[in-house]
Amino acid sequence: MSIRPIAITMGDPAGVGPEIIVKAAARLRDRLDAGTLRLLVIGHRPALDHAARALGHAPIPVAEPSPDSPALAQLSVGDEAISIPLGHVSSAGGECAFRAVERGVVLAQAGKIGAIVTAPLNKEALNLAGHHFAGHTDMLAKLTGSRDSVMMLAHGGMRVSHLTTHIALHDVPARLTPERLRRVVDLTHQALVGLGIENPHIAIAALNPHAGEGGLFGREDIEVTTPTIAAMCADGLNISGPIPGDTVFVKLRGGQYDAVVAMYHDQGHIPVKLLGFQIDPATGQWTALNGVNITLGLPIIRTSVDHGTAFDIAGKGIANETSLIEAIEYAERLAVNHAG
Repeated sequence: MSIRPIAITMGDPAGVGPEIIVKAAARLRDRLDAGTLRLLVIGHRPALDHAARALGHAPIPVAEPSPDSPALAQLSVGDEAISIPLGHVSSAGGECAFRAVERGVVLAQAGKIGAIVTAPLNKEALNLAGHHFAGHTDMLAKLTGSRDSVMMLAHGGMRVSHLTTHIALHDVPARLTPERLRRVVDLTHQALVGLGIENPHIAIAALNPHAGEGGLFGREDIEVTTPTIAAMCADGLNISGPIPGDTVFVKLRGGQYDAVVAMYHDQGHIPVKLLGFQIDPATGQWTALNGVNITLGLPIIRTSVDHGTAFDIAGKGIANETSLIEAIEYAERLAVNHAG
């Protein structure tokens, strides 16, 4: 039986999406030829064809996903007659990004593809096109009729789910409820099992310094997190915490846990991204970023690169595809055990 393709949505055609897709496909050519991987690129065909020519590759053939379609194919969305200039915000770029994700969701829900991997979009362009979302996560929740999704960042053994993400820091304590914490832990547990980890050990990062220091620095860790962890452990889950944020990620890196639940955006993003950035010591500039964004709680599998559109380097041939390849690999692993 032919394996289902992994769909890659291009994101904004004016960004580095087309370039990193072509580069990733080239690096994965052996697997594509061997039939152990199938990829379907969904996006603006002229942008993808231009990137392929610029990098010295043949255009990717256009084909609907089917058992007989090529191992590497593309579906075009948006108006092909519209020119979308590289490196610039435009409503046309935002529209193409939206249409690609919309098409991917339809195909995933129909069982035509195994997962969606998203290349970066530009939020300003998306909203200029009339699609008023904060990003991929909100858009996917709307398109799939989902709620209470969870963001997990992953790089190697560093897997961090987030209780909250894009909200002000002063609003975080009110979002720490037994119900939300249990939801995040349950989805994290399911994802780890989907990755082949039996009886995963999950640590809960403390909200306050020193986990509240007996109440001196806040009582949320004592009054909300601790009893919720006790209830989850009584239900058979393998949970530790609350563990102070200045040590929990060191222990995660050391392999003591399979994942950590962070309380807020920067608490969880900083350790993963710090390890994911590759720095050129001669210039002090970063040359690549490893890491994957996984959306938990959707009826479909979605992973993503962990970087933006990088308009400043779009079309220059220097964008790095490593994060995209890592996102494809995570999507494959999750798709194998996905029941939907």
